[in-house]
Amino acid sequence: MSTPPNAAPDRSETTFRFLAEPTSVNFGGKVHGGALMKWIDETAYACAAVWSGRYCVTVSVGNIRFRRPILVGNMVELRARVVATGRTSMHIHVSVCAGDPKGGELLQTTDCLVVMVAVNENGHPVPVPTYVPVTDEQQRLAKYAMDVKAALDAIVELKPEEVAQGKV
Repeated sequence: MSTPPNAAPDRSETTFRFLAEPTSVNFGGKVHGGALMKWIDETAYACAAVWSGRYCVTVSVGNIRFRRPILVGNMVELRARVVATGRTSMHIHVSVCAGDPKGGELLQTTDCLVVMVAVNENGHPVPVPTYVPVTDEQQRLAKYAMDVKAALDAIVELKPEEVAQGKV
């Protein structure tokens, strides 16, 4: 689906595409999970910065799961979408797909939710535009983001005091 001429671009979504390079390989010959997490963070940042018009920082990455490996030479596609907003935060769903660039199908390798916060020059949180989900899919993703937030908040409550205070 292409954007009609003179139509405003959808500022709630960002896509990165590139080839996985040998510099990103782990000892097992696959793309290193840390490299993938860096790409996810960069894509989420770009999406959040475009949406908010501000510098943004990562607050959390939740529900990440590595489903299949990414091989050197694979086409990698990261799609980041704003799925919910708070006063200063943006919940960004990032989906990663990879496959043979010579016509092979790109298969999902992972997905996750990243929470980004827009900040000013002093590093203080600032308000972001409100995201309003319209389609059924957008509403399901917004609910999913809020459900994950609630689950993560509950997990934080389970954390032992010494861990929360950084003593362990």
